[in-house]
Amino acid sequence: MSVLASASPTFPVLPALILTPLFGALLVVLGPRRRPELLKLTAVLATVATGALSLWVLLAFDAGGEGFQFASRHAWIGELGISWLFGVDGISLFLIVLTGILFPIAILATDPGHDSRAYYAWMLVLEGGVMGVFASLDLVMFFLCFEIVLVPMYFLIGRWGHGNRTYAATKFFLYTMAGSALMLVGIVSLAFLHADATGGALTFDLVAIAEAQSIATETARWLFLAFALAFAVKVPIFPLHTWLPDAHTEAPTAGSVILAGVLLKLGTYGFLRFGLYLFPEATHHFAPVFLVLGVVGIVYGAVVATMQKDLKRLVAYSSVAHLGFIILGTFALNTEGIEGGLLQMVNHGISTGALFLLVGMIYERRRTRQIDELGGLQKSAPLLAGVFMVVMLSSIGLPGLNGFVGEFLVLVGTFNAHRWYAVVAAGGVVLAALYLLWAYQRVFHGPAEGDNADMPDLCLREGLVLAPLLALIVVLGVYPKPVIERMEPAVDALVEHIERHVDGFEEPTSRMGIDISPDGPLDGPADSEEGH
Repeated sequence: MSVLASASPTFPVLPALILTPLFGALLVVLGPRRRPELLKLTAVLATVATGALSLWVLLAFDAGGEGFQFASRHAWIGELGISWLFGVDGISLFLIVLTGILFPIAILATDPGHDSRAYYAWMLVLEGGVMGVFASLDLVMFFLCFEIVLVPMYFLIGRWGHGNRTYAATKFFLYTMAGSALMLVGIVSLAFLHADATGGALTFDLVAIAEAQSIATETARWLFLAFALAFAVKVPIFPLHTWLPDAHTEAPTAGSVILAGVLLKLGTYGFLRFGLYLFPEATHHFAPVFLVLGVVGIVYGAVVATMQKDLKRLVAYSSVAHLGFIILGTFALNTEGIEGGLLQMVNHGISTGALFLLVGMIYERRRTRQIDELGGLQKSAPLLAGVFMVVMLSSIGLPGLNGFVGEFLVLVGTFNAHRWYAVVAAGGVVLAALYLLWAYQRVFHGPAEGDNADMPDLCLREGLVLAPLLALIVVLGVYPKPVIERMEPAVDALVEHIERHVDGFEEPTSRMGIDISPDGPLDGPADSEEGH
């Protein structure tokens, strides 16, 4: 992988993606407290502008390029080799676009209820931090953005959440901060060890350090674990997941949408961008551990979700299962698995984000999320029931909707490399259908009694907010080729990087004879001996 200077536009679009929401946050802070409608308008305009920039990056992105595009480098602390270094490739592209789409939807969908100025300011700071994580190619810049997002999410949960929100916010902050502290030690150690080994100047440039591979094997394994712990907490991977259900349950609706849709992806993206790329040998060495944890997360998340009485908590535990699929695909260490995991990051953000929006809409109408207090909602709100069913089926992985493609690629990639892990994970798909269909049946079918019989249906504003997510669910399920063909060069380059630096490692040839390359058939034998 290399930064493609030729792909860098005159306009610094990646810094603009980070600074636009931060500038919007400043405008919100300076805005009139007594005019909440102006504060919301400012926040919406800032997030829409950021979303437009992310779509511009998507349209201008060179689908055939395997390196980093739209590169931007500016020295920050030259003596320490720290730079404002940004770039985007097929691995980070769609996570940036997902962030640009979800934030305006989350802000438009709900109102904070109180202290609008602080709420919208924190939401915009959160967006700027997330964009920084996905665009940063300097380890220090990545760490700063990785940590910055904790602060706004802590306040969003703690001040605008429900029930036991203070406990949930504190638990979220302490868990993720503790994991990140060890990563900071790993980043500093990695940079100094790289400088000593190469005899060069101190640098935190991701590409320079990763391509040099100058760290001794045993040392690299310890450093990988320092990074992996921070990412595992952020994902979160079983058994480090206990903060997630509490945070989701007590967070406001917009906070849950962003937490599920974007923030959890900081951990899975970190494994791809920094774990596999910086430490290929260590990744290969520890892959069986993460494969086991991924499978356990799939089964555990599904079983515990089935037992939940709170609809929002059920959706939260479903995220544990879906994130287990992403970890499984990532550590299959082949093209199908990594592409499937990456695609599932995007699909999970869309589907689960939409589920949390719908659960929030039900709560606003009924003031309860207890499944046994709901029932028969299909009679009073048929449109809401229909939209919920489509989103639920996409989360299950119904063919023709977005969730199927990612899960299929993950299972194919895992089957090629580790057959029995894929067999067990496939059982998780069945369990997902069980708990989601059972929850849908209890909430929307049966007799409608009391307030359930008079619950209002979706209004026009809510329908317009959900429309982009529904469109993406269908489009990505029917025609995922444009997404896959932009991911594939970067994923292939990452797999080749692992092959070069791991003795005896070779990407498994597909035992199913399927060519998933953009130009190859999806249903016939592959002509290439590489067997993507």
